[in-house]
Amino acid sequence: MAVLVTKEAPDFTAQAVFPDNSINELKLSSYRGKYVVLLFYPLDFTFVCPSEIIAFDKAVKRFHEKNSVLIGVSVDSQFSHYHWRLTPRNKGGIGEIQFPLVADLDKKIARAYDVLLNDSVALRGMFLIDTHGVVRHQLVNDLPIGRSVDEMLRTLDALQYTEEHGEVCPANWRQGEDAMKPTAEGVASYLARHAK
Repeated sequence: MAVLVTKEAPDFTAQAVFPDNSINELKLSSYRGKYVVLLFYPLDFTFVCPSEIIAFDKAVKRFHEKNSVLIGVSVDSQFSHYHWRLTPRNKGGIGEIQFPLVADLDKKIARAYDVLLNDSVALRGMFLIDTHGVVRHQLVNDLPIGRSVDEMLRTLDALQYTEEHGEVCPANWRQGEDAMKPTAEGVASYLARHAK
C-alpha cells in the first residue's frame, strides 16, 4: 500500500451529489485553503457504510468550525448516491447529509489513493489533506471495521495546533492539553510534568 503522507494528494475531477441534491462536477484541488477529510467507503446501501456516513454527518458542523470539509467517495454512480440520500435512514438510506458524495465508477480515484480492494470496492480509507493539498494523515481499515469521528477530529486539532504553535503533540493529545517543544529539553520537560 502506498503511503501518501507528506505527498500532494492525487487530484481528481468527478461527478458528485452535493448537499442540495444537485449533481455536479467536484474537483478536489478547488478546496485548497481548507482542510479536507476524504472518506472512501465500499458501497452505498450496505451495512457499516451508512453508520459511518451518518456519524460523520452528525459532526459536519464541528468539521466546518475547523475550516475543514468532508468528502465521501465510493465506486457507486452519482445516481446511486442520489437515491441513497433520498432513502430514509429507517429504510437503509442516509438521508440528506451535508457533505458531497463522489462517484468513482471507473475506480481511478480509489486506485490513485491505493485503497482499491481486488479491483472491486474501496477499503475504508480516510485521508486528511491540509490547506496546501498535502496529505498529512491516512488511515485504512478493512471492510468490517468502522472509523472513529472523534479520532479524526482529534487528529485535525493536532495538525492545526502544530501548524500554529510549532510544537508537537504527544500520544493521546487533545485540544487544550500540553504539547511539546520539538527539542530534547522540550520532551524531557513534558515527560517530567506527566511522569505519573
